[in-house]
Amino acid sequence: MSAAVALALAAGGAAIWMKGAGNGRAAGAPAGPPPLEFAAREVTKPLRSALPERIEFSGPLVAPQTAIVRAKAAGTLLTLDVAEGSRVKAGQVLGRLDLSELASRVAERDAQLAAAKATLVQAQRTHESNERLAQQKFISPIALENSRAALDTARGAYDAAAAARDTVRTTMHEAALIAPISGIVAKRHAVPGEKLAAEQQLLTVVDIRELELAGSVGTHEVGKLVPGMTAEVRVEGLAEAFTGRLARIAPAAEAGTRSIGVTITLANPGERLRAGQYAVAAVTLKDAGERLTLPADAIARLGGQDLVWLIENGVLARRAVKLGRRDEARGRVELLGGVPDDATVLAARFDNLREGAKARVASAGGSAAVASAAASAPARVE
Repeated sequence: MSAAVALALAAGGAAIWMKGAGNGRAAGAPAGPPPLEFAAREVTKPLRSALPERIEFSGPLVAPQTAIVRAKAAGTLLTLDVAEGSRVKAGQVLGRLDLSELASRVAERDAQLAAAKATLVQAQRTHESNERLAQQKFISPIALENSRAALDTARGAYDAAAAARDTVRTTMHEAALIAPISGIVAKRHAVPGEKLAAEQQLLTVVDIRELELAGSVGTHEVGKLVPGMTAEVRVEGLAEAFTGRLARIAPAAEAGTRSIGVTITLANPGERLRAGQYAVAAVTLKDAGERLTLPADAIARLGGQDLVWLIENGVLARRAVKLGRRDEARGRVELLGGVPDDATVLAARFDNLREGAKARVASAGGSAAVASAAASAPARVE
């Protein structure tokens, strides 16, 4: 029966005693209220067991293989053959630019190179002729040196013209809109007919076959992590968990937050996951020893203090406790102090408990007057 029933019985007993006393029939003091009885399932004892530690961090999924296709030369975008969501392969032609201006520059550089080559050939012939004349003493050594200098100048001009022509041709080649990686078009930044400037963004291509989760942990936790550890990753919108791997740990803490960045890599062969989805990763660390634990439901909180209810010497006692690790999966919490190993602890939170009230654990098959109040949270204590 509930604590309220027990209190009602006590009130009824008091009324009977008063009536008897008025009639002169009560000879002794009235019996106190019956003790609160708790079923065996409503009490527990601290249990020593290993309590794995979980280090959690969260963040959005990102695609490390992301490429931005840019216009390498100014021109008008004539065609763009892919849309957002289109799959592309590395080397695939994505569109076409009007490169007439660049083509004119290539022709100009070719002409300059041809002129420089002609000048070089002429300088080479002149120098060879001057060398023969110098051997016959028909020209002075100074004239020969001037001829050699003219040849070197012509050779330098030719090399410069060739380099300029190659630069323009390279720009012409790079101006072709080619997919740099295989993946999916995530965003189009321009439309056909638009006049583009050099280095203007055209497309963003992402490869989501492998994603990363970038999170952060406290400086007190990072020492427990090692690259290569397995992590459980849960992604918003999906019920099942995924397995990831701790790939990198930042070498320094972030200014202000004193947190250290960690990166989880997550294989995504079926491409069910998408970049930008929010995810939570957890790394589970094995416990080297055993710890004193209680069910998490046995812990009440009052005024910022964690506490439990015990049955000691037949009465209820309230004890403040200090907690450590938590195992959310098993619903247990580490007990660092405040309760002895052999204590009888209420396994759930109850309403209207009063310290010092008589209490006991009901025996199997005992009286039906078991004062187990319905478990509720938060508990109200007196």
